Amino acid sequence: MGNERNKKVIAAGLLVMSLTMACNSALAPILAEVGKFFPDAGDSAIQIVLTLINLTTLPAMILEPMLEPKITKRDIAVIGTALMLLGGLMPQVLNSQLWMLYAASIVIGVGLSFVVVTSSSLISDYFTGLDKSRVMGFQSIFVSIGGTIIAKGSGMIHPNMGTMLCFVTTDCAITHEMLDQALHEIVPRTFNRVTVDGDTSTNDMCVVLANGMAENELIEWKDDGYTVFYKTLHHVFEQLARSIAADGEGAGKLITCTVRNARSEESAERLGKAVVGSALVKAAMFGSDANWGLVLCAMGYSKAPFRPEFVDIRFRSAVGEIEVCRQGAGLNFDEAQARSILEQDEVVIDVDLNEGEHEASCWGCDLTYDYVKINGDYRT
Repeated sequence: MGNERNKKVIAAGLLVMSLTMACNSALAPILAEVGKFFPDAGDSAIQIVLTLINLTTLPAMILEPMLEPKITKRDIAVIGTALMLLGGLMPQVLNSQLWMLYAASIVIGVGLSFVVVTSSSLISDYFTGLDKSRVMGFQSIFVSIGGTIIAKGSGMIHPNMGTMLCFVTTDCAITHEMLDQALHEIVPRTFNRVTVDGDTSTNDMCVVLANGMAENELIEWKDDGYTVFYKTLHHVFEQLARSIAADGEGAGKLITCTVRNARSEESAERLGKAVVGSALVKAAMFGSDANWGLVLCAMGYSKAPFRPEFVDIRFRSAVGEIEVCRQGAGLNFDEAQARSILEQDEVVIDVDLNEGEHEASCWGCDLTYDYVKINGDYRT
């Protein structure tokens, strides 16, 4: 009975650690937003916030085994979780100066190393067989997946896979067949839904490498472990796809078109990609012009079936949303509010077809003077 109680305590603790790491993993995507609060600091000064975590993690991992003779693994794991929580709270509670973010990053890095080293060890100590597989499910945040995009510029981006070199690495133990299946299912729903300028380049590569060093239960079929891995890999690919669109040549805004309630996922994707790929829509987004007619126009030449008289269109961003079209007809809306919404760095064009239950999101960017200038001087 005591052993079962220990298992439950360890399982609950691992869940808390997983959730804490998941919260801290959100740090990298918001670095650009952090930079807005420190306009006098350069990009490198902001990127140090994330770099310090990585630099601190390695020496702290070396320190962790030295602590085990003095305190238990569970105690080290608790300390690590507490340090990550403390690091996250420091800028909120103390002050939000840049140096405080640096200090918080160091604290998070130490906590992260303690948690990573002890978590897998605790699973092996307390669980075997099916129980171990189940715990690895919610513990899968510790099976790391990293992605690196090496792009030959961010123009000529209209993937038929992806116009870039993409290398993704993971330490998950998964068979070649399952990894290959996940890759080929996720790429069409992520990289293939990106367009910057409608020009497909000659260079395509997306590689996933898995070394199995996480020592999780080997993923050999579509079980719970595969589901967790699939969702995590999909999230990584989607974030990379969004980054490609946001970093398009001369881009000032990330444009997402979400098509909902379509007859099929394929038609939703075709409609969404036509919208974000339209030069007129992209130019309108650059000028913060809520010209919903251009959205319908792009949908019309997409060759995907839909009924215009059922279509609702909304523009959405961090400052709010506004409906501009209902059942295919324009609405009287506040132009000033619409412009304010479209002036943000990330804009969503929400299209509701009201015809089915399928959905797809595609990503692009606005068309700016800089894009023309960059490509006008491409060889000189």
